[in-house]
Amino acid sequence: MRGRRIILFAIVALLVVFFVARSNPRPGAKLYHGGPILTMDAGNRIAEAVGVENGRIAAVGTRAEVQAWADVAHPEVVDLEGRALLPGFIDAHGHFPGAGLTAVFVDLNSPPISGVEDIDGLVAKLAERAESTPKAEWIVGIGYDDTLLADKRHPTRRDLDRASTEHPIGILHVSGHLGVLNSAGLAASAIDASTPDPEGGLIRRESGSREPNGVLEEMAMEPLQNQLQPSGLDGLRILDRAGDLYLKNGVTTAQSGATTAGLIQFFDWAAWLGLIPLRLIVWPVPEAADAIAAGEIDAPTWDLLRIRIGAVKLIADGSIQGYTGYLSEPYFVPPGDDPSYRGYPRIARADLIEQVGRLHAAGLQLAVHGNGDASIDDILAAYERAQRDHPRRDSRHIIIHAQMTRPDQLDRMAELAIVPSFFSLHTFYWGDRHRNVFMGPERAARISPAASALERGLRFTIHADSPVVPIEPLRLVWAATNRRTRSGFTLGPDERITPMQALRAVTIDAAWQHFEESVKGSIEIGKLADLVILSRSPLEDPTRIDAIEVVETIIGGETMYRRAPAESSSPWTPEPSHDNASGAAQIDLDGSRRRTVQ
Repeated sequence: MRGRRIILFAIVALLVVFFVARSNPRPGAKLYHGGPILTMDAGNRIAEAVGVENGRIAAVGTRAEVQAWADVAHPEVVDLEGRALLPGFIDAHGHFPGAGLTAVFVDLNSPPISGVEDIDGLVAKLAERAESTPKAEWIVGIGYDDTLLADKRHPTRRDLDRASTEHPIGILHVSGHLGVLNSAGLAASAIDASTPDPEGGLIRRESGSREPNGVLEEMAMEPLQNQLQPSGLDGLRILDRAGDLYLKNGVTTAQSGATTAGLIQFFDWAAWLGLIPLRLIVWPVPEAADAIAAGEIDAPTWDLLRIRIGAVKLIADGSIQGYTGYLSEPYFVPPGDDPSYRGYPRIARADLIEQVGRLHAAGLQLAVHGNGDASIDDILAAYERAQRDHPRRDSRHIIIHAQMTRPDQLDRMAELAIVPSFFSLHTFYWGDRHRNVFMGPERAARISPAASALERGLRFTIHADSPVVPIEPLRLVWAATNRRTRSGFTLGPDERITPMQALRAVTIDAAWQHFEESVKGSIEIGKLADLVILSRSPLEDPTRIDAIEVVETIIGGETMYRRAPAESSSPWTPEPSHDNASGAAQIDLDGSRRRTVQ
């Protein structure tokens, strides 16, 4: 009875929050000025002032031009005091709300994200969770990275058994393409010496034996993935933490890749209740897309500016740093004794061509994950065949990550009008390992070849693939602009792009990728007032873009996040306002209200 009362109370509380939120009036008109306004329009214009009204951009231009609108609208005037105003950042590809998984699961990331440095430390964190978890209940950890652990290997079932033999334990690799189960987890998943490797996956075995060693690759990971589907209050905790992280980093549109039918329905319900504080684009897995097409589940339709279905997501290969990315040439340092090892496809080429062709013929946009160049060959073959059999204009099909794209493949992308979305943060987080271990110096220098794409007139986006790495658009822009590894090495200087080009890839070009360029992505009259205020302009010093802070995140004209003074960690500290130190509204001489950003 007590449990039912708690659930009932939670439902009532959520309904109260929902109806209060729905009853709030639209934010009033505002005029922003006093700092550089990077519009991201076709001419990359930098404006002096912007007017916002009814959640939309109402005026943009010089201070004098916007004043004509202000004379009628009587807006609150916001003095940026030298800070920069940009369109809100748009997630080209990620796994919202995966950034919030650490609200429920054990965080096993290594520095610089978290603090796990070796397998003993990983085991200790899992053992600590086991002490507070009832016996026989699953313990799940996320984000371990064998390449960053001092042991330089994956944990095994025997390592995880040191944390507990009374709980099933599963841990997810930072790439999301591998995982490890302890002995109890293997038993609970019915994986033993007689279990065959699934197509497109691998159950790693003990040396000289058929006994699983606990490490699972790609399609073999389904038992662990099932444990990553929290429900009830755990799901709401994850959602809440993810929303906070995205807003704190200036993201106004999130993206959920490879989304199941059940999760689509959860998102629709949560967004309707106001529990998702930003806009969301959902990429269904093929099975979910089929369920929507068959009428078995409903696609979100109540407010397509808040939540909508986007491209259908397929996964053609795995992870370079997990050695499951599919290459045309062997890995620089192979993972085992086979010098010819080059990974493997997750979906066989013939099957990929069939799936892509069927979904393309149905008029759907597609986004196919491909890291290795052999996998990208397969994806391009599938897209080319689909267009030949069922010609379509402006399909905007996407290759997600496109990391090891060769020059000849960029040429084919240009011919087929394919959109590459580069995982440019790999140059920072794993750039040294790509150069020394995975790809070698020559191939590593070409990873995420954004400059080469620009040379061919290819419109592209860049992304963080959160929670693989944190959702930090400014660090992402910095990475694409500087291509600096964690050791300070410049990885492929010829593939660096300008700050403006990188900023477009997380604003207007990301909106275009999502077929939303008419409503968001730039500061132009009539578009949604989704904005971000930064501590300084990213155009000032390209080498320090990652040190810029998000001061305020605005969605539909409403402030959804504002940095508190104590949150500041940047060495650059804005001068305090002398005329309104408290940040409260005041009456200016022209009769309009005025406040300063604090």
